[in-house]
Amino acid sequence: MNASFLLRFFLFPGLLFAIPASWFYVWVEHKAVARMQRRIGPPLLQPFYDFVKLFGKRTPSRRGIEADLLLLWPTLPVLSMLTAIAMLPVLFHSRGFSGDAILLVALLEMPSICYILAGFTSGSMFGEIGAIREAILSVACNVVFLLSIVTIAVTEKTFRLSDFAVVSSNPGRWIGVFGILLCIPAKLRLNPFSTSSAEQEIYSGSLTEYAGAALAMWDLAHGLEWVALTGFVAILVMPGGAWWLRAILFVLISFAEVLLLSTFAAATGRMTLDGAIRFYWRWAAILALLAVLAALYVRFLP
Repeated sequence: MNASFLLRFFLFPGLLFAIPASWFYVWVEHKAVARMQRRIGPPLLQPFYDFVKLFGKRTPSRRGIEADLLLLWPTLPVLSMLTAIAMLPVLFHSRGFSGDAILLVALLEMPSICYILAGFTSGSMFGEIGAIREAILSVACNVVFLLSIVTIAVTEKTFRLSDFAVVSSNPGRWIGVFGILLCIPAKLRLNPFSTSSAEQEIYSGSLTEYAGAALAMWDLAHGLEWVALTGFVAILVMPGGAWWLRAILFVLISFAEVLLLSTFAAATGRMTLDGAIRFYWRWAAILALLAVLAALYVRFLP
C-alpha cells in the first residue's frame, strides 16, 4: 500500500471528504423528497445528528455469533466504500494498477451482498423478504451494470481506472455511462427500485431488526454508496485539466447526480419487483448488450 493511496484514503476523496459528503448527499436526498411533497424538510446537519443519536442509543442484546454478524454486515460496506472511493482517480497521478476497475466493481457490490446477508441473519420474516427482493433486484441490475463497464473497458481497451478517467468521444463509452446511471437507483434502493426496503410493505426490509450503532453504520454506508457511485460516474465524464480543477468538477458533477437522482426518486412511485426486473432485463440489458457488441465491432474492425 503506497503513500499515494493512503493520502487518497484519508484525505481526498477519502475519509475527510467522503464522510461529510455522505451526510450532505443523504440530506439532499431527503430534502428533495420534502420539497416534492411541499414540506420544508430536514436541516442541513440532520443526517449527522441522526448518526450521533443512533450511536448513543442502547440496542437490544443478542447472544452468540448472531450478534457479531449483525454488527459485521454494516461494517464491511463502510470499509469497502471508503476503499472504493480512495481508488477513484480524481487526480491524474492516481495510477492504480492494471485491472483495478474489476476490484472497484467488487467493492461496489459489497453493500448489496451484506444487505442480503443481514436480512437472513436477522431472523425476521420482514428481513428475509427484504433480502430476497434485494438479491433478485441485484442480479437483474448487475447484468446492466457489468455490461456497461465492459462496454467502457472495450472502448478504452483497458480495465485500468486511470485510463477510464481520460474522456473520449466514442459513443460506446457514453452508452456505458448511461447504463451505469440507470443502475444507481437500484443499487441505492431509491424509487422506483426500492422494493427491498419498502417501508409500507415490509417495514425496513433487511434492516428491520437493526437499531443503535449498527443502524447508524448502515446509514453511513448508504451515504458512502452515494459518494462512491456518483464519484465513479464523475470520473468517467469530467474532462482533464489541473488537479484543482478536476477536484472541483468531481464535487460539482457528483452533487448534480445526487440532485437529479433524488428528484427523480421523489417524483416517482415504487415499481413492483416484476416491473423492475422487466425494466432491467428487457430494456436496459438489451441496450447494454447492443453497446457491448458495437464496441467489440469497432474494437476489432479491420
